[in-house]
Amino acid sequence: LLWSALCLFLPLSVALDVQNINMCQDINKPKHYTTDYNTPNLVVRRGQEFVMRVTFNRPLVAGDDFHIEFQIGSDPSPNKGSLVMVNFGNRINGLWSGQILESQGQCVTFGITPTTNAIVGKFQVYVAISRGNGMQRTKRDAATDMYLLFNAWCPEDHVFLPDEAERQEYVLNDEGVIYQGSSDSVTERPWTYGQFERGILDACIFVLDASQMPIYDRGNIVKVVRVGSAMMNSQDDNGVMVGNWSNDYSMGKPPTSWTGSTKILLQYANTGVPVCFAQCWVFAGVFNTFLRCLGIPARVITNYNSAHDNTGNLKTDLIFNADGTPDRRNTRDSIWNYHCWNEVIIKRSDLPPGLEGWQVVDATPQETSDGYFRCGPAPVIAIKEGQLCYPFDCGFVFAEVNSDVVFLKRDKYGNLTPFKVDKTYIGEKICTKAVGSQQAMNITDTYKFPEGNTHTHIHTHTHTHTHTRGPKQTHNACDSLRPPLQCDIGQDIQLTVTFKNNGNILRTVQAHLDCDIIFYTGVVASHFKDIPFNATVLVPFKIPAYEYQDQLSSQTCVRFMVTAQSGNVHLLDFKVVELQTPSVKVMVGPQLNQEMAVKVEFTNIFSFPLRGVTLSLEGAGLIAPKTKYYREIAPQTTISWQEVFTPRLPGLRRITALIDCQEVRQVTSTTRPAAEPTHSCH
Repeated sequence: LLWSALCLFLPLSVALDVQNINMCQDINKPKHYTTDYNTPNLVVRRGQEFVMRVTFNRPLVAGDDFHIEFQIGSDPSPNKGSLVMVNFGNRINGLWSGQILESQGQCVTFGITPTTNAIVGKFQVYVAISRGNGMQRTKRDAATDMYLLFNAWCPEDHVFLPDEAERQEYVLNDEGVIYQGSSDSVTERPWTYGQFERGILDACIFVLDASQMPIYDRGNIVKVVRVGSAMMNSQDDNGVMVGNWSNDYSMGKPPTSWTGSTKILLQYANTGVPVCFAQCWVFAGVFNTFLRCLGIPARVITNYNSAHDNTGNLKTDLIFNADGTPDRRNTRDSIWNYHCWNEVIIKRSDLPPGLEGWQVVDATPQETSDGYFRCGPAPVIAIKEGQLCYPFDCGFVFAEVNSDVVFLKRDKYGNLTPFKVDKTYIGEKICTKAVGSQQAMNITDTYKFPEGNTHTHIHTHTHTHTHTRGPKQTHNACDSLRPPLQCDIGQDIQLTVTFKNNGNILRTVQAHLDCDIIFYTGVVASHFKDIPFNATVLVPFKIPAYEYQDQLSSQTCVRFMVTAQSGNVHLLDFKVVELQTPSVKVMVGPQLNQEMAVKVEFTNIFSFPLRGVTLSLEGAGLIAPKTKYYREIAPQTTISWQEVFTPRLPGLRRITALIDCQEVRQVTSTTRPAAEPTHSCH
């Protein structure tokens, strides 16, 4: 009836033709929460109607035969969902539904609703009109190309997120905080995700193209995040970033020098060559951009005291020599001060009910999964419950957050004897940025039950049968190592070792203090001091700054490890001190004639010059990434840099400044200027 009412009975001698296609961005983008994407093309989300306006050469009449076509990929096919025809009139509709919303003379407004499992990517749009025995399409027009994304606002989409505040945070927030440091001294690293910046959406689609992922699989959320996890690293598929933990970054940029994801993704998309270099927080930050850009709710997670189980036995084995020194040659497992990965919230139609929700995905190349360096999606609830049989990679993640640390001593014959088991050290704290806040949110209880909870032991024991009970712990003595929670680079480090005697007999403890500069992965970068000593109760130590400072390079972590023995009692404790870096000032003036100015100041507070210094600036929606190079900054010298910019997006937005050089890494600061809108979106 609607079709009949809209059609005028005019002579059919005037063949129907298309004069113009309008994708109605002003109407569609606000409704689809895509206004911030810096692209001239329409961006919409699947499972939700969008409108487009077609101007014909005459009003429609009964008998006009036409449809609207959406094509994606090099070989579009209706059977694979890559060629979608939306029909009107008497013809049966295709996968996507369509309706005529309004007709005013030659101008007709159509409403199109993609399916909730439609392919995600960039579609070409055509109007096809019947001509004799075939259909004649409109000419190719890049201006009418359309991006289709996952839809966290649609209950039938597998990425649906019911809470609006969480959607604003996990899909639409283009900046964030990645937590580093140690569980005792958490540090914050600002990260610009920049998923709406110019070229980023195309770069994310390029990543899928580079993976050679079939077009017809790109509507499957599990397959998309799994491919994304593999493609973020270059280990086996020429992916986005090259991991480097060697401390030699001469062939690229140090991982500590990045302020966000945009430069990395744009460089990869423009060259097709993996970008050098990344470590776990860079992989997680860029992966988060990829996920949010495609409409997938995602967040970055930091796991403190994260185990890397190389042997696959769900334990972390640390081996020591007979004299108490670490046996680095034979220890294969490692404990990272922290490790960053991502979580996505998705439905898992491939798994039994109850395993939907937050899923771990990790792009840092550690172990292979189905032949590629990737990890997940692994249901967080399955990790907590110890249900490690479900895909993907639940056992590996379980070991990262909940394995036992088994300390073993090797005798002269090579025999290993466990002398301590620590069930609480691994996964001591797991956190992420809170919704709508800059504060950290502790989510440890989503991954594990409190230690000692019988639920934990029943489920993990039932499914893994590998929890090590170890030797019975002695109560004759225990040791405690107390370094300062915070210490600035260049300061002497004061620490004490305390021994507590629970018996009635005076004991003398033969002990050893091991001092190392370590990578955040727990690998020793430089061993700078050994101190053997005897003690009965308390021993203070002073580590002068000159003993460690020349060894730091890109690392700011100092680990102190005490091993001791008294009779048959073996003792061990270790602590990591995250050295604090100096500060950099960022100031933004008021907005004048749409322009704003940002000024950065940094003073070299050290007694030595800083050489090869890069100063970087970035602010999503405000200022594109910029870098300035200084050959040398002399001691007690202040540098200043000012840039003028025109904000693209309004509101309270963040600018990040970062100083990076060989002598000191990860010097960051932020400011939040309030920007007024400078233009309206198309």
